[in-house]
Amino acid sequence: QVQLVESGGGFVQPGGSLRLSCAASGAIFSIATMGWYRQPPGKQRELVATIIKGGSANYTDSVKGRFTISRDNAKNTVYLQMNSLKPEDTAVYYCHAPAVITSGLRVLAAWGQGTLVTVSS
Repeated sequence: QVQLVESGGGFVQPGGSLRLSCAASGAIFSIATMGWYRQPPGKQRELVATIIKGGSANYTDSVKGRFTISRDNAKNTVYLQMNSLKPEDTAVYYCHAPAVITSGLRVLAAWGQGTLVTVSS
């Protein structure tokens, strides 16, 4: 089994910053891609950013220049630094690893439980 556990959500005023963390645990051999999704209230889940093991990252247009995704491969942890937050960034943020290779050489997809980010004055 592989588990993803997020932390770092909370309440922040517009223009503020938050840093999300997601730690993967279990019998992990390798994780190629890790990413963050979000689900705003009443809307569908959407991709925010992804990062591969080598460090190359991609972002959805609405967060470019404000959010930075990074990872610590040794700790199987991915981060999302969110700056200049806007009310429309309010959502439950989910960590996702679409293809975790386990020590038994199985390939599993994993999602975190989600962490709520609220941006409001």
